[in-house]
Amino acid sequence: MPIYEFHCKDCGEEFEVFLKNKNELSEVSCPKCKSKNIKRLMSVVNAIVDSGSSSVDKPRITAQHNCPTGTCTQVELPGYER
Repeated sequence: MPIYEFHCKDCGEEFEVFLKNKNELSEVSCPKCKSKNIKRLMSVVNAIVDSGSSSVDKPRITAQHNCPTGTCTQVELPGYER
């Protein structure tokens, strides 16, 4: 049950939607202007980096930023525009 990110092409709103299955994608509309003229954004997953050779607990490393619905991961990828 993933969280999908969208961009409204009419009002510019960026929002997230929690969907139970991919069949619900066709029902998604902008929460601000109710438009169905939306674009699904490429989502990035949180990653835990571990060098693995020590039994000592190591800090978990992620790149994050605040988004309207909570904490989202942000990674800059070539050719990816938000």
